[in-house]
Amino acid sequence: MKSLTELETQLKKLDMKSYRALKDIQGSYAGDQFRLHLDYVQGDPFAAPSRLRLEMNLKDTPVDPGMLTTESRTAALKHLFTKQFESIRRKTENKTGGTGKSGMIMIDTPGREVLDTTSVYLTENTLEFRISCGLPAKGRKILGGQCATLLTNVIPSILSGWLKTYDHSEAQAAVTLSDDQDALRRQLAENGLVSFIADGSILPRRSGSSTRPMKEGAVPFKAPDSLRVTLKKADGSSITGLGIRQGITLIAGGGYHGKSTLLQAVELGVYNHEEGDGREYTVSDASGVKIRAEDGREVRRVNISPFINELPMKKRTDSFSSTDASGSTSQAANIMEALEAGAESLFIDEDTSATNFMIRDARMQRLVVKEKEPITPFIDRIRDLYEQKGVSTVLVLGGSGDYFDVADTVIMMDEYVPHEVTERAKEIAQEYETKRSREAPVPLPDTISRDFEPSLIKQHLDRKGKIQARGLHQISIGREPLPLHSVEQLVHPSQTEALALMLKKLERSESGSLTESIRRIYKEIEEKGIDSLSPFYGKHPGAAALPRFYEACAAINRIRSRQR
Repeated sequence: MKSLTELETQLKKLDMKSYRALKDIQGSYAGDQFRLHLDYVQGDPFAAPSRLRLEMNLKDTPVDPGMLTTESRTAALKHLFTKQFESIRRKTENKTGGTGKSGMIMIDTPGREVLDTTSVYLTENTLEFRISCGLPAKGRKILGGQCATLLTNVIPSILSGWLKTYDHSEAQAAVTLSDDQDALRRQLAENGLVSFIADGSILPRRSGSSTRPMKEGAVPFKAPDSLRVTLKKADGSSITGLGIRQGITLIAGGGYHGKSTLLQAVELGVYNHEEGDGREYTVSDASGVKIRAEDGREVRRVNISPFINELPMKKRTDSFSSTDASGSTSQAANIMEALEAGAESLFIDEDTSATNFMIRDARMQRLVVKEKEPITPFIDRIRDLYEQKGVSTVLVLGGSGDYFDVADTVIMMDEYVPHEVTERAKEIAQEYETKRSREAPVPLPDTISRDFEPSLIKQHLDRKGKIQARGLHQISIGREPLPLHSVEQLVHPSQTEALALMLKKLERSESGSLTESIRRIYKEIEEKGIDSLSPFYGKHPGAAALPRFYEACAAINRIRSRQR
């Protein structure tokens, strides 16, 4: 293996030569206590930046391998180390300049949710930082001296800074928090809960577009006494908070009083969170899926008959397809697809729901008789979902008191403070008895497990066969867009990148059950790690973070077919 000194000499010799000559430096170089792997060297200063790895033997670092006892702990450390590396990078002086992406140094930095990411590779033997950088150029000529400074001085200095500032107590705090969150999530089912929100949590964000917790004026969360539960952290110490019970929970209250803020915390409680997020001790059923209406989405062979039946022209709904689903049919399909994927909890906000799917009041029932209305509203299926399928629902609702009849628990948010008002809601339901009729006379059918055909993906590929992530909310398959704006539990663009890599694997797979085809990919990840998604296994795999199984299913369900 060559040394960094040899790399420096080679780069200086390439000064002002054609940028493509940089391909010659691709390879591995020995530094002081680390190895620099140049896995991909860009061929143009305006192209995707070069990818490199900084590899160390774990025994040569201050990291205690004894902390790597669970996948969650490892993910927490990878999350922490990535953020620490990025913090030092920002403070490191880098005067390297030039054209295009010259001098840029990047590491795929996570948000506030702790995800399994490729930015750091961590085992009991090895620690790698995976970064990308733009090698300096003037026009399309190599700035050899500046390239040498970047690769043999600036980047190693960031790694050295991380090693020097490493604080074992921070790492220990990260794994302890991970242990606590896992322990709390395990206790949910044992205590008949869907979600737990600890007293003192800060749920409001600084703005609608920010993930950072509100600081000034934020109301610390406090559970009402009637719904307060006590769970145990990993060390056996107690923690109290609101326990959202299995069954049907309504979150009511006036506008801007925190209903949707609470639901968002619940729906993102399927992930562990970093310290300082304010939602560290908000945990939810890991199978919970956010459901919404999604006008215009494609639906393929989904059994929506529990909610929609007897369509005009005798169109079948037990294997329903549409290239342009309405709000109600899309919401019905989203529920049935979630059940197919194994969801045991549904999270719904009326603000993003189809009104005619959620409720049909007595007056409308009188005007449009059931024989002329194919939609069975959600209110008439919500108890069936729980009693027949064991699927709980947490529902934000401010416009229909008819749901009081079917609710097990009613929480009212008042200036971000939760109050249990179940008894009062039931009194109101008796005082103002509904005149509507229930519209679900038959049991819920079994969920249909559908087949997956790789041709669904192949049909959109161009001659280059590209499948690319386009930020958080879109993937392109060839030239065909795959919008994911309504898949609300995706939280980082690197998850979308991982979904694109999954689609590439599925395109080369065999036909079979949709869910089993996806489970095979997750099985491979379990055995080989998230790096196995990349065609560059063993090298820098690019920026990817593991999405949940449910979001992978959601992405495939939204691929459009050619027949429109």
